[in-house]
Formats: sequence, structure tokens, C-alpha cells
Amino acid sequence: MEADGIRAVLIAGPTASGKSALAVEIARRCGGTVVNADSMQVYADLRIITARPTQAEEASVPHRLYGHVDGAINSSAMRYAADVAGVLAELGQAGSLPVLVGGTGLYFKALTEGFSAIPPVPDAVRAAFRARVAETETQLLHAELGRVDAAMAERLKPADRMRIMRALEVFEATGRSIASFQGEREPGPLEGLPLLKLFVNPEREEVRARIDRRFEQMMGQGALEEVAALRERKLDPLLPVMRAHGVPGLIAHLDGTIGLDEAITRGQADTRAYAKRQVTWFRHQMAGWQAVAPDAALDTALRGLDARA
Repeated sequence: MEADGIRAVLIAGPTASGKSALAVEIARRCGGTVVNADSMQVYADLRIITARPTQAEEASVPHRLYGHVDGAINSSAMRYAADVAGVLAELGQAGSLPVLVGGTGLYFKALTEGFSAIPPVPDAVRAAFRARVAETETQLLHAELGRVDAAMAERLKPADRMRIMRALEVFEATGRSIASFQGEREPGPLEGLPLLKLFVNPEREEVRARIDRRFEQMMGQGALEEVAALRERKLDPLLPVMRAHGVPGLIAHLDGTIGLDEAITRGQADTRAYAKRQVTWFRHQMAGWQAVAPDAALDTALRGLDARA
């Protein structure tokens, strides 16, 4: 492409909207590479239940940043942006158009708008901290946060265990409030570049039906066995990989606390709720993106690329 042409295509949308197939087709027609922008599809442990591209799709065009992170690692938007920066440099040298696709709005914002420079919490610090508070009730953790970081405790709900733990871990590792890092911004690797940004937005009922069908298909493809293997690792339940949609319910089934039908129903309901949140995020956080219906998305993308070639 010319220097002033589109430098990357960004495709967002709710889960089960067909955006992955769209990305593959754009990459196939334009000599591009599909790059993951989904926070759960980075994990090696979960291929089926996170709906990563099939082996046939991965063979049809190059794919990057899928399944490259071990589930024991707490990946982040900062790490993701650094990984993408490296891939973009490689693709630029090869002359391959990056086609970034996924449903994680925070990842796209990190790429295009930058992110707070919160340093990573060392694994040893995180492990020691979580061992210390494993049996501590969430409200007591919130009270502890109030003692060391009153400003952050004021922002967080007393029941929001995940964010309270994150704030406490950062304070434990750095001696600073997590809020103090939010003014220290790192630029995103795609910031300021000419981009084609599309949000694939099917009708709500269509997405809900697709989600339910897909979850049932995942079960037939071995999702339960995949989650059973993850369960055997006995990882920290607060790790992102342990909270992937469908995973908690299937683990509860494997633990004998609920039936399989209920686990499937929970997974479907959690995923439908997530899809709704993805659409809400787009409406409020992703200014400058073009919403397109699935059947018009490919033509819209190709016209956009032609117009800026």
C-alpha cells in the first residue's frame, strides 16, 4: 500500500457476530494477516470455548497472537499492545496488511489511544499476596484498600473483588495508588495512523440465537474436556482464563455442584450478557468507528480500502 493509505483494518463487534470470518476474507483478498484483538483468545489453554479461529481458517491466511499466552499468566492491555507493536513491525517489513479483529474494546483503545503505564505486578508478589488473602472476604479487602489507598477504595464497589484485588496488588508491588499511574500515559502502536475501523453489529436477537447455537456446538467439539484440562492445573480462580465465558459453569459441573444442562445454560446466558456489554461499549467508548450490518461489512471494508489506497 501507499504511505498515505490505510495502515490497518480494525474489526470489532459482539461475540458470534461473524467478525472473524470477515477478517479472514479481507486478509485473503488484500494479502493481509489476521491479528487477534480478543483478550480470551490469547490463551493457549482455551481454543474451543473462546471460539478461536478453526485450523482451516488459520491455514487459509496468516494469523497472529492466538493462543500465545499461558493460562497461568495474567495478560493485560499493556502486554497486548507491546505484542501487537512487534507484530506490526514484522508485517510492515513484509508488506502485509494487518487486520485486527476481536471483541475486547479495551484492547482496541490501547492500540489507538494509548494506555496508563501501570507496571506489571511481579509474579512472586502476586502469588504471595493472593495466598495471604485467599480466605479473606471481599468487604474486608475493600476495607484494607481504604486504609492504604482511600481514593481508590472510594471509586470501587465493596463487592468488586477483582478490581479491589488489582488495586491492592499494584499498591503492594509499587507502594503507589493504581490511580496515580493513570495520568502516565503510553502511546498506542496505532495511534495517529490512518485506520479503517468497523463495528459489525447484527440484530440483537440474531446474536443471541447465534451465541446459544455456538455454545452447544462447542460442547460437541470438546469444550468440557478442554475445561477439565484447565481445571486440573488448579490455577488461581481470579486469573482471566478461569473467568472466560462458560468456564466457571463447566468447572462447577465438573466439581459436582450443578448439572451439565445448567452449566450450559449459564454459559449461554453469560455470553449473551457479554455481547450486550460489547455493544454498549461501542456506543459510548469507540467514537469514530463505523457500525455495519454483517451482510454489508465486506463491501464496506473493501470500498474503504480502495478509497484510501
